[in-house]
Amino acid sequence: MPSLSILAFDYGTKQIGVATGNTLTGNTQPVAVIKARDGQPNWSQLTALVDTWQPTLLLVGLPLNMDASEGELCARARKFARRLQGRLGLPVKMVDERLSTLEARDIAGTGSSYDPGKPVDGIAAALILQTWLSDSSCERAP
Repeated sequence: MPSLSILAFDYGTKQIGVATGNTLTGNTQPVAVIKARDGQPNWSQLTALVDTWQPTLLLVGLPLNMDASEGELCARARKFARRLQGRLGLPVKMVDERLSTLEARDIAGTGSSYDPGKPVDGIAAALILQTWLSDSSCERAP
């Protein structure tokens, strides 16, 4: 199977973390945090990232509740994923992202608190991508 180049998104209403990686090396890295207004990203900035990284697949974190139920943010993340696919014409998959932000805060050294000086959204996007790469049950074809 050919290597896939991937961009992953940690969707939020104020900012969206972006990370890149691929299936060949399994490496991931945060690349950006895009500001958003009520969940609407700066589409030109997002498109520029896609043009730069040339992904073959996009992943969007699905912020499920701990009991696997879906809240309002899940619906908004799904809508964002549909818009990505519609605007960019690339395949988009959803990935369970439970606890990714807390883990990203631990990695960034902010603990469980929010620190606006240390955005963790890019790290969270890298964790979402790593989760997908590590899950052997994930379908690899875009």
